[in-house]
Amino acid sequence: MADIQKLSIIIPVYNEGNTIHFILDKIRDVVLVQGIQKEVIIVNDCSKDHSEQAIFTYMSQNPQLGIVYKAHEVNKGKGAALHTGISLATGEYTIIQDADLEYDPREYNDLLRPVIEGFADVVYGSRFIGGNPHRILFFWHTIGNKFLTFLSNMLTNLNLTDMETCYKLFNTKVLQSLNLKEKRFGFEPEVTAKIARIPKIKIYEVGISYYGRTYEEGKKIGWKDGFRAIYCILKYNLFK
Repeated sequence: MADIQKLSIIIPVYNEGNTIHFILDKIRDVVLVQGIQKEVIIVNDCSKDHSEQAIFTYMSQNPQLGIVYKAHEVNKGKGAALHTGISLATGEYTIIQDADLEYDPREYNDLLRPVIEGFADVVYGSRFIGGNPHRILFFWHTIGNKFLTFLSNMLTNLNLTDMETCYKLFNTKVLQSLNLKEKRFGFEPEVTAKIARIPKIKIYEVGISYYGRTYEEGKKIGWKDGFRAIYCILKYNLFK
């Protein structure tokens, strides 16, 4: 049984001023199992909109959440924002949370359960398994995700169904021990490659829901990021 007192929740933010309060409300309202406390770490990656003011307003209205806020002076990318958040995490376990509304914080407990029960060190939330709701969006995005997962699995010898998922729950000390380099969306294949090489690491996967966004609604990842992901899969698995 894992003794978890606190879960660190890292939120990279870039131009989410109109929606950041929605996801923070969901995080605030979720009650974690076994009385686990929440540490919310927001890293603003030099947003060009009113994200910072929206975050400050929310912090003043919800002081009980104890949000830790860090701002980048220049835009460095999602991966770089995650690196900053990871360095600040003090909980026994850490989860990644996008600032949009594609993932549901109420499912934190689903990812925590295999850890609490002593089975897992790392838990991935898969959008492709389980009976939870999934918004129907882009065919080629799905094919791209499955191809990247297949290529990653082939080189890591894992059998994940969703390597590119945002919801990844890590033992914080293990995560902080990794020498992570990728500044943008290459974070996912890099962290997967480096986690897979840790001796006797126990990796689990649980089904999660997915409320995807269109580009009009603010989705940011594009085809160039897909090619970068292929490069990262090859780089961090073949050239160690």
